[in-house]
Amino acid sequence: MSYYVYVLASRRHGTLYVGVTNSLERRIAEHRVKEVAGFTKRYGVTRLVWWRAYGEVTEAIHFEKQLKRWRRDWKIELIENENPDWGDLYPSMMAP
Repeated sequence: MSYYVYVLASRRHGTLYVGVTNSLERRIAEHRVKEVAGFTKRYGVTRLVWWRAYGEVTEAIHFEKQLKRWRRDWKIELIENENPDWGDLYPSMMAP
C-alpha cells in the first residue's frame, strides 16, 4: 500500500495545507467538494500543487510532520521545483 504526503494551495502563493493519506485521489476529491469541515473548507484550499508517495505509513507521517514545521518559503521552493506554475495536479492524476 502507498501513503501520500500532499500540499494543497488556494492559489499561487496562497494559503497552503499539508496532509497525509493512504488514498490521494479520494482525499483530494473530499477537499474539492468541501466534504470535511475545517481548514481547507474555511479557506478554499483545494488545488493539489505537490505530492510524494511513500511505501511505509511511518515514513509518510514523519515527512508530513517535518513539512508542517518548514518555513513557508521552503514549502514554496519545494512546490516550484516540481510545479513552477502551481498548476492543479489533480485533473491530470485522474486522467486515464
